[in-house]
Amino acid sequence: MRVAVVTESFLPNINGVTNSVLRVLEHLSTNGDQALVIAPASENMPTEYAGHPVKAVPVIPTQNFLPTGMPMGLPQKRMQHLLDGFTPDVVHLASPFVLGSYANKIAKRLNIPTVSIYQTDLGGFAKQYGFGIAQSSLQKILYKIHSQTDRTLAPSTASCLDLHLAGVLEVYLWRRGVNTELFNPSKRSTALRDTWKNGDPSKIIVGFVGRLAQEKRVSDLKALQSNPNIQLVIVGDGPHRRKLEQQLPSALFLGFKNGEELAQIYASFDLFIHPGPNETFCQAVQEALACGIPAIVPRTGGPADLVAHGRTGYVIDIFNAEQLNRTVNLHHERTDRKQMRIAARDSVSMRTWNRINNELKAHYLDVINQKKSANLSEIGVA
Repeated sequence: MRVAVVTESFLPNINGVTNSVLRVLEHLSTNGDQALVIAPASENMPTEYAGHPVKAVPVIPTQNFLPTGMPMGLPQKRMQHLLDGFTPDVVHLASPFVLGSYANKIAKRLNIPTVSIYQTDLGGFAKQYGFGIAQSSLQKILYKIHSQTDRTLAPSTASCLDLHLAGVLEVYLWRRGVNTELFNPSKRSTALRDTWKNGDPSKIIVGFVGRLAQEKRVSDLKALQSNPNIQLVIVGDGPHRRKLEQQLPSALFLGFKNGEELAQIYASFDLFIHPGPNETFCQAVQEALACGIPAIVPRTGGPADLVAHGRTGYVIDIFNAEQLNRTVNLHHERTDRKQMRIAARDSVSMRTWNRINNELKAHYLDVINQKKSANLSEIGVA
């Protein structure tokens, strides 16, 4: 199979879109399939990944345009030559916006089926950044883009419902995988926990992992600072780090971590928390669960899909300071915390990237076969 992957974000930028694309490329390589990656140009961007060529298109900065601040690829005629020359069986549009929308038009012109991945809630992000006027417009643009592709894959039931209500017809649930060997309860470190507790064994370790940006709402965790029994541990970096260090003076800021070090950090928490209300999925929640750490998540967005309230974590109104503190305290008083950790791990143990990407390939084959059938019907072949 030949797959053209058009993505709005790629290495060296690390985020949910990039990580998902990397896992897809690795899976295609392992199974002998060929891919071509088209992405916005970035300094130190690789020219290949997992044996697949990577082609860059020019960009314009979006710090003052898109709330995510990600570079925006410029549509150009060269993209048609790239796609036509590669002759893909299917075009994979990763979190399509300007670049993905243009690629979809080219694919239609070339009669190539498209699968789009709904991954970024631009409208919700715009609201968090105070761009209320842009919220509705951005979301309508996204919905229109997805309605024009042959199939849209969304990571949560909440996202699927939003797309259906907006009139996007071909929507299917496609979650994300997790590396259960890397993210594992066995990585728990007593020494690391002792360091965080700083001599107070009664401390409850509550951790966050993610980009330190406004849409993640990490500042909402200041409600936990009034609780002397809680030690906040913040992992990640981003434009709001300095401001958050001022707002959360008692929290430990560890910076960006990955690999084994990140897995050890996750597994050493007592509770994981992700306050962002506009996540379409939230891979960090899934990684914490894989490490056997119950998660506290908001009632809106994709994370609520990942957590079974009272069994693998808590789905609450995180903005409510009283409810948030009460939830942490009640969890600490539970006598079945060990069983809860086991349930958290079990809830994602079968969700390997291999299994998830095999589902993706099945979607590819479906749209390819549908396109072939439609072409045969057009020429009158039964």
